[in-house]
Amino acid sequence: MKYDVIVVGAGHAGCEAALASARLGKNTLLITININNIADMPCNPSIGGSAKGIVVREIDAVGGEMGRNADKTLLQIKMLNRSKGPAVRSLRSQADKVTYKKEMLNTLQHTNNLTIKEAIVAELLVENKKIVGITTEDNETISCDACILTTGTYLKADILIGDKRTPEGPHGEKRANFLSGNLEKLGFKLLRLKTGTPPRIERSSIDFSVLSREDGDDEELTFSFDDIAYYNYKKQEPCYLTYTNEKTHKIIMDNLNKSAMYGGFYEKLGIGPRYCPSIEDKVVRFKDKERHQLFLEPESMSYDDIYLQGFSTSMPHDVQEEMVHSLKGLEHAKILRYAYAIEYDAIDPLQLKPSLETKVVENLFTAGQINGTSGYEEAAGQGIIAGINASLKLDNKEPLILSRSDAYIGVLIDDLVTKGTIEPYRLLTSRAEFRLLLRSDNADLRLSEKAYKIGLLSEKRHNMLLHKLKEMEEIEEEIKNITFPQEKLNLSAYLKRPEVKIMDYLNKFSKEYSKEALEQVEINHKYEGYIMKAKKEAEKMKRLGKKQIPDDIDYNKVDNLATEARQKLEKVRPRTIDQATRISGVNPSDIAILMVYLKRFYNE
Repeated sequence: MKYDVIVVGAGHAGCEAALASARLGKNTLLITININNIADMPCNPSIGGSAKGIVVREIDAVGGEMGRNADKTLLQIKMLNRSKGPAVRSLRSQADKVTYKKEMLNTLQHTNNLTIKEAIVAELLVENKKIVGITTEDNETISCDACILTTGTYLKADILIGDKRTPEGPHGEKRANFLSGNLEKLGFKLLRLKTGTPPRIERSSIDFSVLSREDGDDEELTFSFDDIAYYNYKKQEPCYLTYTNEKTHKIIMDNLNKSAMYGGFYEKLGIGPRYCPSIEDKVVRFKDKERHQLFLEPESMSYDDIYLQGFSTSMPHDVQEEMVHSLKGLEHAKILRYAYAIEYDAIDPLQLKPSLETKVVENLFTAGQINGTSGYEEAAGQGIIAGINASLKLDNKEPLILSRSDAYIGVLIDDLVTKGTIEPYRLLTSRAEFRLLLRSDNADLRLSEKAYKIGLLSEKRHNMLLHKLKEMEEIEEEIKNITFPQEKLNLSAYLKRPEVKIMDYLNKFSKEYSKEALEQVEINHKYEGYIMKAKKEAEKMKRLGKKQIPDDIDYNKVDNLATEARQKLEKVRPRTIDQATRISGVNPSDIAILMVYLKRFYNE
């Protein structure tokens, strides 16, 4: 059997990759270890968050599924940073883990050109440095023209609890035993990374009456630009807030030698996530803090588990019991599933092109945690780009490369392939220098036209985009003619004042406009100066981005380059001058020398 595209792994990256490939007309096979774990959430029961929620909007804007699926299955949703500027506002939802998986599986099963198969891939078949197929652990060979690896945390995974190391995937699932060795033989450099998950608590054993209640927003919100609310915003599930305390910290410090990470049981451990540390890490690294906040989040309406967000640990079970019972409201809590750390293999993302095709094997793409990232949203964002670009490559078309001023997804991928990572990478708003351009509210304006030209965005969604743009044009004309004679201003100028809201003047418009179009116009006027400045910087970056660096350049022949710059340029092999400027160790003087060389020998 032969497929155009094989996607290995059916987590959030794999689902988006397979759907994008199939929807672009490619005969696609999605291989998963367990069909019941498709689109699983082995850790946090949420979609979105700071920066991540914007990624979900971007995925939706280019025709992906995560936003729609989250909308169908949410238990609670809120807009983070609402009191701050629009550049940092981001949606976050509590998702129902059970229905999220079911809905995604249903979508996959009803997608044309897409087949799902249970198997474990043992080997990639490569001829002349080009992927030609895969072999499973059952010795079945399947041919393909392109392959996308989205293996999550399953590559030679080990569960760590205290002094016990168990060769398993998340929640005791089978792991992929042989693919790591195969990748190394093919020439890939592997990283050993680590992440973790907190205990799950029985809902009925928690005293919620002494905890601070956290509700969703009192209005309808959606990730998807379809703008369909599947929930009743007045009946959202609450979350609750508690804190660690002096007793908790003492238990942790007294038992630190029993922790998988601090006990010295292993010669070398994978590197964990800087921005999602274990509770042991928090207590050790931030000794000046008297407490750390913890959120109690519902996982599903189908069962009783409450997720103790912020309490990831690799302590033995008996110590976890003590730790949990030291928390306010959880004195008599029953642990349904204990916390653990998990180690797994990933590839060095410097071996990737910006299209997410590997430099080592042609037509082999990778996405998600195999690329060194953390988070469902980062995985899904890479997945849809890998699925698009694998399809475009087979059609002999140029890849879709999102720039740092186009999307957070562009920031994510550029960081990975230009700077690399030695720890699980997490997107933050601070990583985006053009975050005022990359807002949650304008993801469709930034990206949907690109998706439509590729063929991934439906005619209906494209018409919605055109309607929004037309509304914005009409609103712009109207606000010029809505005047305030006493102040000798029109509404266009008046909107620049921070206290002025366009929604307060709806009675002055000639007809009704959508809330989204009105919001866009207001933001554009309030932040006009800052937006123009950001756009000028982005245009400057894009001009540098057009200065291509030939694939066959020999950096050893570029005289006067600093040794470090020469080594870094050779390792990363940037596509453009713009990308070269962001490589750590490559200085402006090195860029100037490189540009002179290109002009002299390549007429660039």
